[in-house]
Order: sequence, then structure tokens, then C-alpha cells
Amino acid sequence: MAEPVAVPDAVRRRRFPARFLLLPPVAALGLVFLHPLALVLWQSVSPNGGGHSFAAYTDVFAQAAFRDALRNTVLIAVGATAGALVLGFFLALVIAFVPFPGGKAIGRFIDIFLSFPSFLITLALLFVYGSTGMANGLWTGATGAARGPFDFLHTPWGVLLAEITYFTPFVMRPLLGAFSQLETAQLDVAASLGARAPRIVRQVVLPEALPSLAAGGSLVLVMCLNEFGIVLFTGAKGVTTLPVLVHSKAILDGDYTGACVVAVVNIALSLALYGLYRTLTTRMEGDRRARA
Repeated sequence: MAEPVAVPDAVRRRRFPARFLLLPPVAALGLVFLHPLALVLWQSVSPNGGGHSFAAYTDVFAQAAFRDALRNTVLIAVGATAGALVLGFFLALVIAFVPFPGGKAIGRFIDIFLSFPSFLITLALLFVYGSTGMANGLWTGATGAARGPFDFLHTPWGVLLAEITYFTPFVMRPLLGAFSQLETAQLDVAASLGARAPRIVRQVVLPEALPSLAAGGSLVLVMCLNEFGIVLFTGAKGVTTLPVLVHSKAILDGDYTGACVVAVVNIALSLALYGLYRTLTTRMEGDRRARA
């Protein structure tokens, strides 16, 4: 019978602290995220009059401003995500598969674009399409009119345009990574068999891009739900989203309990979308393994 192999003391000393390697990140997560989240949840059930109840939820849900903000948040987020997916897929196709001068430079610029703050893009659009922007200036200079025709940035359409412009690179980045791993031989074989470009995109490229589209689209949807700077800097009248409502209740109205209720609803929406994304990606990955 073989004798058990003795474990050196040095290996034992290295193994023992490994159990505690998770403690620092867990403690940091609890301090930075979980503790403030718990405070928000606690404040949402702590009315100003004292005690604890869900009366604040009933009051907030009964307000027309909350229902309008919820509707605006969902519609703008879904519309911006759909626009970013379509535009990002088209631009990623062009950059990845259409040879043209400066294609690699544009791909690198996308990485830089991801670091820009959202309000910077909104300011750029204001300089172009604002009431005193370049487009209106060219129009009035050419026609002699008192005002230009571009006056949509202060409407929901302006918010939608700004969010699509800002979030499209978040869709393009994972798509470009997926396209770089796509075997060009598949495209050559499909083309040699007589398939036209739309069919190649639909039957060869799109199935490979679906996981990246799902990842980019879910990220954009969650970020749109929580976007504050774009809505604020466009100055869109009557376009109140949940983050803007949290700001107005807490800062302007001094209703911290109501602000926490709206924040909890916003968090619940984000978590629900994340759970849906995980379910869809798991199912898609299972289907891909089954086909393989």
C-alpha cells in the first residue's frame, strides 16, 4: 500500500491564505455598492413622519409624473437601443468587411469614443443642430430666414438622436471583435456559390454576430434606462425620465423618500433586464453548442 505523499510546509502556507482572497473584494463591494443600496431601500420604506411602511410606494405610483417618467424611460431606452443596434451593425459591417482608407483608424477611434462623457456628445449636437447651431446658421445665411428649420433637440426625438449617437459605439465594439474572428473562407465559399451580399449577411454573418448583438444591446438598454446627462443637457421640455425624476424629487422637492422609491423602481428595471439578458445568452449559447 502506497504511503501518502507529504505536503511541504511551504505549499501549506501558500494554500491557507487563499481562502481569504475573496474577502477584500467582497468587503469593497459591500461598502461601495451594497451598503448604499441597502440605505436607499431602507429610506424608501421610512416616511418622513416616522415608522416604516410602503405608503410612499403607493403615493409615488399614483402620481401621473411617475407614470409619465416610467413610460418615457422605457420608450426612449427601447428606441435608442433599437437604433443603436441597427446603426452599429451596419457601421461594423462596413468597417470590418469593406476595404477603404482609414478603416483601422476609425476602429481605433471607436475605442477612444467609448471614454467620452455623454454630455459632450449632447453639446456637440447642440453646436450642430441647436437654434443657433451650424445647420441653422447655414440655412439662415443661404435663405435670409429669421430662423432655421432645425428645432428638435429639445423634444423626445432630440434625446433619442443623442442617445443613439452616443451608444452606437457600445454596440460596434463587441461586433468588431466578433467579425475579426469570423473565418473569411465562409464568406468566400458563400460568394462562390452565388449568394448575394444580403443573403451572406443574413445566413453567415448575422448568426455569428447574435451573441455580440445581445451583449451590446443589453448593455445599451441598461445604460439608457439610467441615462441622466443627455436628458438634462438637451433641455427637452416634458421629457422626464426616472433618473431625472429622482433628481427633481431629491434636490428640487426635498422628497428623499419619494426619490428613493423611484430609484428602487429604476434599480428593479435594470436587474430585471440583466436577468433577461442572462437567460437569453444562456439559451443562445446552448443552441449554438447543440448545432455544433
